[in-house]
Amino acid sequence: MGRKMMGAILPGDSTVELREFDVPVPGHGEVLIRTKATTICGSDIRCIYREHLGKGPEGYIPGMICGHEPCGVIEEVGPGMRRFQKGDRVVVYHISGCGLCYDCRKGYMISCRSPLRRAYGWQRDGGMAPFILAEEKDLVLLPDELSFLDGAQIACGFGTTYEALEKIGMSGNDALLVVGLGPVGLATLQLAKAMGAQKLIGVEVSRERLNLAKDMALLDEAFEAGDDALEKILAVTGGHGVEKAVDTSASDPGRQLAIRATRDWGKIAFVGEGGTCQFMPSPDIIHGQKTIYGSWVTSTWKMEELVERIARWGIHPDKLVTDKFALEDVCEAFALMAGGKSGKVAVVFD
Repeated sequence: MGRKMMGAILPGDSTVELREFDVPVPGHGEVLIRTKATTICGSDIRCIYREHLGKGPEGYIPGMICGHEPCGVIEEVGPGMRRFQKGDRVVVYHISGCGLCYDCRKGYMISCRSPLRRAYGWQRDGGMAPFILAEEKDLVLLPDELSFLDGAQIACGFGTTYEALEKIGMSGNDALLVVGLGPVGLATLQLAKAMGAQKLIGVEVSRERLNLAKDMALLDEAFEAGDDALEKILAVTGGHGVEKAVDTSASDPGRQLAIRATRDWGKIAFVGEGGTCQFMPSPDIIHGQKTIYGSWVTSTWKMEELVERIARWGIHPDKLVTDKFALEDVCEAFALMAGGKSGKVAVVFD
């Protein structure tokens, strides 16, 4: 009889179930990771927790252990290892691509279209369990300066917004607007501040999350979402608008605000998933020479770069974790995250 463990699955009706699973045994090129922390992502709530709405890359296979933001320590290694070894602290890049297609060869396994592509917590078991089986190619080394909660957030949220900030060329010349101050919005602010942003402006519909961002000292200007938000942003930017904007809200009004609050020649990144966006191309982007970028997660090489830079900058993503739960309390963890009023919610393991 092999070892057993409890793991969390998402039936899709705003509930979580704990079930017994075998502790996996690593094969060739695989490792068994002792999970130390797994954080909950908004896509877990949007696509799986409430009901199984995801398709394609976001299609959840019922019965899979959920959680695509895991971090831990390598407990066992299979044969054929090339870089990692037992005892290494690692972040799991949460999409396991085929490794051979054009996008995988660039490190963007998120964009792999092979039928061999499997995402942790979606089409293969994820991190809401004491152990997770992972492929060596999907690992990023976590330096000792960073905590496991830091690493869990790098696994998705921080990697995602870092990619977006790099695409729009975030620098010390810029004022940045972030629309939507959930965990990804907060991560955007923390990274942009480290990258030298001169003015950080946030807009959020939830007063609780707006106050959270203020309490964390991540904002220079904070505005509640509403009809007067654009006017207020223009007022604090000399009437010009911001150079750069990131939308994490996935709402039509939020995306319109990001576009219209950006000055001529500015750059906007859409990160929030789902929803729609209605705008007028000529006055909103063409005449202002603006550029809108779509940005989806990041690459393995960019995630390695991010880990190095976060350690160098001396910042800690774990600052954004407002609530921590044990695995046996995972139901409460998901319910809190689904409420949309907290910061990052994590499940931690001994």
